[in-house]
Amino acid sequence: MNRFESVIADIDNENAQDPNLNSEGQPEGLVYGVRMSAQLDEFLPEASEYLKIAARAQHLRRWEIPREAYPLDRKGYLTWRTELKRFHAKLAGKLMERYGYSELEVQQVGNLILKKNLKTNADSQTLEDVVCLVFLTYYLGDFVNKHAGEREKILSILQKTWTKMSEKAHQKALAIAFEPKIRALIADALGA
Repeated sequence: MNRFESVIADIDNENAQDPNLNSEGQPEGLVYGVRMSAQLDEFLPEASEYLKIAARAQHLRRWEIPREAYPLDRKGYLTWRTELKRFHAKLAGKLMERYGYSELEVQQVGNLILKKNLKTNADSQTLEDVVCLVFLTYYLGDFVNKHAGEREKILSILQKTWTKMSEKAHQKALAIAFEPKIRALIADALGA
């Protein structure tokens, strides 16, 4: 195994410890990481090694910092998200260092996970696109069901998600085979 494959295997080993299991009994963190990599491969097959590591490490050991540990308001949510990004970047860096990645290489991956220079760095924007596409493809349905009585919240989340995405990601998202209820919500959110 080369160093890249070793880091990906270590990320998967870490995420396989997620105590939160999906409906098939698989660790949610592991499933999410695999989905991120698959979406990146489809969206940008020529992605850099650093972008591939950042995508796989996007939710690295996320369960260790639960949402409930922060106030359940917007400020608490944003603080939680910021702490998560720092946590994921730090852990990914430690795994990379095991296999001889330089400080600069670790920093490049960390900057991607931290979403630095989002609108000016193509790799940062691609990572954000992939995050949004994975959400729309795999998690939007559950989110809509969980917040069934909160139409305005759902529309707001869809609008915020759309704003984060590039035009290429918009086109990809519009091609997702959403169920009619979800497609209607997206159309409403986008004013279509």
